[in-house]
Amino acid sequence: MIGVGPWDGTPPEGDRWDHDLLRDGDARNVADRYRYWTVEAIVADLDRRRHGFHVAIENWQHDFNIGSIVRTANAFLAAEVHIVGKRRWNRRGAMVTDRYQHVRHHETVDDLAAWASETAVPLIGIDNTAGSEPIETATLPQACVLLFGQEGPGLSDEARAASAGLLSIAQFGSTRSINAGAAAAIAMHAWIRAHAGPAA
Repeated sequence: MIGVGPWDGTPPEGDRWDHDLLRDGDARNVADRYRYWTVEAIVADLDRRRHGFHVAIENWQHDFNIGSIVRTANAFLAAEVHIVGKRRWNRRGAMVTDRYQHVRHHETVDDLAAWASETAVPLIGIDNTAGSEPIETATLPQACVLLFGQEGPGLSDEARAASAGLLSIAQFGSTRSINAGAAAAIAMHAWIRAHAGPAA
């Protein structure tokens, strides 16, 4: 069994504990400190500590990277993940982390841009296009939305136009682009290095 078995001894009292998990064991993919907690209690604890960056990805062609991006956003404690375009996305790669990560849907890039304007959180496009600033030397805002395009074509023209800035990830080999999920992880970690530091 992956995880932990039934609670050994007198079960603890309190609202955060899931009585079924205490009785049967907890095989979920959660950090040890959250063993036997209810989903609601875990989300509430994460919400007290979430970081100031958001992640957005365009989903015009059912991008299979979205699940892994949600999982990485959860690992780095992003404020929210924003899906732009098609509402449906492949949750397999998320490994159930979407239960603990806030995910918001926007029909269009304009809708995302309007939300970003209302909340005063700038869109920062991540794309290796002409005119992009290297992320390795850029200063990421503490509050921002890291915006990613589809696997292959990258950011749409509308997304580039809506972005307050464009950043690129340095590549040194023969490939034109790296996997969108990998690019998202690199960009999120760049924000962590700038604003969060080592995990406790």
